[in-house]
Amino acid sequence: MKPKKLGRPTDQRDAILRNLASVLLWNGRVETTVTRAKSVRSVAEKILTKAINTYQDTLKVEKEVVNSKGVKVTKKVLVDGPKKLAARRAIMSKVYDLHEVKTKEETKRAFTARTKDINHPLIEKIFNELAPKYAKRAKELKVGGGYTRILKLGNRRGDDAEVAIIELV
Repeated sequence: MKPKKLGRPTDQRDAILRNLASVLLWNGRVETTVTRAKSVRSVAEKILTKAINTYQDTLKVEKEVVNSKGVKVTKKVLVDGPKKLAARRAIMSKVYDLHEVKTKEETKRAFTARTKDINHPLIEKIFNELAPKYAKRAKELKVGGGYTRILKLGNRRGDDAEVAIIELV
């Protein structure tokens, strides 16, 4: 099926889909028009499929690290395998880098401690939360895909465009 043009030039259309996919994967749901929802569904499902197929590809590597006393210590570290690294880079090219937001109850020190080791929060969420969840779902239901659902809400008041909510299942 030919992708919808959404009445925009290619660069704007790609930016809209990239933004919608990023927000969908970060928040779990987005309200938009039906046409945009159908277009972003294919982008989001391809991203999730790529993450599901590669999220377990990790390697244990020994690295020499200098501790606080200035002594070199060998430390075992988990790093991405070649397939996961390639998938991570491909996904990073398809979504925007969203950042963690400090909650009202959280102190600045607690927020800094929580986000200290996370460079790309959305990518980490995709590989550490969403991919295992949907891999387990696919194994239980014996299906691949179907990670999103579109719920039609009716027409928007201003321009009579058909509005829908797209959400992760």
